[in-house]
Amino acid sequence: MKKPPFGYDKPEESPGFLLWQTTITWQRLIKKALDSYHISHAQFVILAVTLWFQNKSQEVTQTLIIRQSKLDKMTVSKALKQLAANGLVKRAEHEEDTRAKSVHLTKKGKELIAKLVPIVEKIDEDFFGILKKSHRESLLTCLNDLVINQGQ
Repeated sequence: MKKPPFGYDKPEESPGFLLWQTTITWQRLIKKALDSYHISHAQFVILAVTLWFQNKSQEVTQTLIIRQSKLDKMTVSKALKQLAANGLVKRAEHEEDTRAKSVHLTKKGKELIAKLVPIVEKIDEDFFGILKKSHRESLLTCLNDLVINQGQ
């Protein structure tokens, strides 16, 4: 009998597969919470990133959103168009870089994201709260190491 191509005896020994299962399970919870607000998870992340940097008095651009969120360029562009059409953000020419677009939350956008952040943070707390504090801290360290070392 030919040896199977898998490098693991069991699926739960594969870190990639476990990360996939964890991500899908967590995203399903987020999606369910955001659906009633007619907003996608990517749109939520874009609004949250925009709010974060606006609160730090930093000008927000599409490039900054892409870099911070790790979303691809096309996803951010399409999501921003939809968010603008829904009156949640305004996009304008960047004051210094004519190739860049500045992104600003509208009053409606600020109100919505202020409502959604606590909902998503509660989901995170419930989802990751089953882990002991030391395991959560280790998980954060591991995930940060993975993100930082992927060069994106």
